[in-house]
Amino acid sequence: MRRTPTETPGTGRDRLPELKQALERTGYYPEVVTEGVETALGGEVVESFFVHHEPTFDRDEVRRHLTVVVLTPTRLVLGHTDEHAGDDLLPEPYTSTSTEAITLSSVRSVVVTRMVANPTRGPRPPAEAVLTVSWGGVSRLDLEPAACSDPDCEADHGYTGMLAGDDFSLRVSAAADGQDAVPRLLAFAGALSARTRGA
Repeated sequence: MRRTPTETPGTGRDRLPELKQALERTGYYPEVVTEGVETALGGEVVESFFVHHEPTFDRDEVRRHLTVVVLTPTRLVLGHTDEHAGDDLLPEPYTSTSTEAITLSSVRSVVVTRMVANPTRGPRPPAEAVLTVSWGGVSRLDLEPAACSDPDCEADHGYTGMLAGDDFSLRVSAAADGQDAVPRLLAFAGALSARTRGA
């Protein structure tokens, strides 16, 4: 099952109609996803967006996940939609859509990682890209035992670690998502970086 990414760089006009078209093209419960995202937008203009549709594997079942990232004049809106086979509370199959709206002034960092294959052959387009956005909602603490330079030392030096923001991360690749996925994610990341530089 091929993933379907879509992004539209901001040009100063409302891109909501294009976002709706992109959601329709995924074929993944577009009415449900659109309603959730529109509610989160609160009437704001869509300056840029990225839609990422991917399958997830749960034992012998394939389920789908849709991520929608939207840039408005004042906020970054994230939407996640998953499908579920049913459970004790809802026995029939159902979807769950979660949205989060972050003010641009709250965004602490926009990290973009580009992976370029065979860089010794000259300039080449990135084969993969990862966008990581941090606003302080979720942090990850990585700890490891501290050591000193003495190889014979047996003292307990405690722990050392790194606290990293890891609120949102999205990875796309040309191989899995199509040739236009990486440049589109990079264009969205550029638009977000431009809007948060003075926030």
